[in-house]
Amino acid sequence: MARSAIIVAGGQGLRMGHELPKQFIEVLGLPILMHTINKFDRVFGNDDQIILVLPESHVAFWESLCAKHTFNVSHQIAFGGKTRFDSVKNGLNLCSNSGIVGIHDGVRPLISESLIASCYDHASKNGSALPVHAISQSLRKVDGDSSQPLDRTGVVEVQTPQCFRVDRIKTAYDTEFQAAFTDDATVFELAGNSVSLMTGEATNLKITTPSDLKIAEAILGMSAGS
Repeated sequence: MARSAIIVAGGQGLRMGHELPKQFIEVLGLPILMHTINKFDRVFGNDDQIILVLPESHVAFWESLCAKHTFNVSHQIAFGGKTRFDSVKNGLNLCSNSGIVGIHDGVRPLISESLIASCYDHASKNGSALPVHAISQSLRKVDGDSSQPLDRTGVVEVQTPQCFRVDRIKTAYDTEFQAAFTDDATVFELAGNSVSLMTGEATNLKITTPSDLKIAEAILGMSAGS
């Protein structure tokens, strides 16, 4: 079955405290975004498709990075929109009309190749795949100056790639944005589809803060060493 990946990289990285958007920060000599794309490229075959969604204003800089790092992984570029919803929609417009598409955060470079392959396999059998990871920390709900503990039983952290049958997710995105759309799975569900959960990875971290960057350096360094 044909596979497509939409890698969304529209963040500004304000919490990173860095002059570059976080997807362009180098880890082990390579921008985070290239690490992410490389993971999919190692899983994909020649007939599979990688679509990178970038703000139009970032495209020239991205192309300069590709030249600098001799980055030759085949990919198409879609322009980002005002919201992540719009960005994914633009990516879907370039996506083939059959098979499975996975929608992934550009700043999740620590995902294993085996999880990527498993997500696509799970979606091909179940129509969708949503990798999740159990929450181990204690949770509290804050209301002004007061707070109360939350029962974390049955609560999971949602990860990416979120994978779907292309025809169904394209139909789901053929609508206007709603505040209830917190991720691709909610768009899919609110169109009348059911989401199939699968086990994610503790290390499938979305790089957001400087401490996340240190973790990424350590894990990618271990992977390079092995």
